[in-house]
Amino acid sequence: MALYEYKYVETSLGGFFSAPKHREMIDEYAKAGWRLVQVLGTNYDGHGKPGDFEIIFERLVQEE
Repeated sequence: MALYEYKYVETSLGGFFSAPKHREMIDEYAKAGWRLVQVLGTNYDGHGKPGDFEIIFERLVQEE
């Protein structure tokens, strides 16, 4: 049976004075063997727009 470990990374998609860094973050984790599973919005404002995001990665646990 395959076992996976998960990593949850919080980020934002940038703002008026900051550029988004999610693509670089995904590439960095992919190089380390992690696979992108899902991106979830968090901290919603009154209009239903997420202020932050959680990126979920997984990778196969190496059996010893």
